[in-house]
Amino acid sequence: MRLFAVLLLLCVAPLGWAQSDKARRFPAPSGQAAAQLRVQGSTDLPVFASVIADYQRLHPDIEVLYEEVVSWEMYARYLRAPGDTRGPDLMISASMDLQTKLANDGHALAYRSPQTEALPDWAQWRHEVFAISTEPVAIVYNTRLLRPDQVPRTRRQLLDLLRAPDAPLRGRVGTYDIARSGVGYLFATQDAQRGSVSTALLAALGRNAVQLEERTGPLLLAYNVLGSYAQARIDAGAPLGLVQPEDYTLVALRTAVIPRTAPHRAQAQSFLDYLLSPRGQRVLTEQARLGSVLPAGHALRPITLGPGLLVYLDTLKRRQFLENWQALVQPQAP
Repeated sequence: MRLFAVLLLLCVAPLGWAQSDKARRFPAPSGQAAAQLRVQGSTDLPVFASVIADYQRLHPDIEVLYEEVVSWEMYARYLRAPGDTRGPDLMISASMDLQTKLANDGHALAYRSPQTEALPDWAQWRHEVFAISTEPVAIVYNTRLLRPDQVPRTRRQLLDLLRAPDAPLRGRVGTYDIARSGVGYLFATQDAQRGSVSTALLAALGRNAVQLEERTGPLLLAYNVLGSYAQARIDAGAPLGLVQPEDYTLVALRTAVIPRTAPHRAQAQSFLDYLLSPRGQRVLTEQARLGSVLPAGHALRPITLGPGLLVYLDTLKRRQFLENWQALVQPQAP
């Protein structure tokens, strides 16, 4: 989930459990592991490392293996081997629709505890999909390259900027490639349902040679990206600005699912309870820079968990949506 990770300055394969920049083994601090916990997450490993370290302070005899996997690959990998007991104990992703589909198709374990029961209604589904953080979806821009009077505060203003005669964003605006990004696809389908300017905005992005995920370039602005990563860089002094659009701000939920084949389900339940505890939420908020799901920390209306998220995962519906999106965003040269 590193889209535009060094955002706007800018440059933005499945792995085993071996140590790498995408997977890390966190040895038991006690020096003697009594149990193991395997987590697959779409959250950047450096971001989540502080959360794991704090959990191990409470559970020093637990060894944790964390693997950073993009949402679509995490989902597809599980379905390729749904009976594999060597897989993860916990799957954490901001692709709420894919997590919901796993549960809907019978691949998730139900779990109840005082921590899960304390969640707001919008933060869990069927006691199988649990929100651990909120993720406002933002417009992020380079404060050195975009004048304050040019900064769009709504999608209509962004559309006007994209249509400006001097084309200030041409070749310098980016967004997720929704064919490869699970969260990008989720945000695009939500926009299609909520936004009256969605089609016009996509067409304008296409005319401005929008750069898609993992392409490089000196971008001025990125649209529909997770604000938490940008905010962490802003706090560290990066010359970035963040806008939560005033017309509406999508709020994704980073969700956790315990797969039915989890080999260490007790450890998965323990870690989930920690993430949902006041202490865990505080670490997620203050150190990982992710939004809280506790009522005191919730200010925006989240995307709703539930079967409504499955509509655009229908094979035909997804193919049609992708074809329409690509026709607008990546128009063929005449």
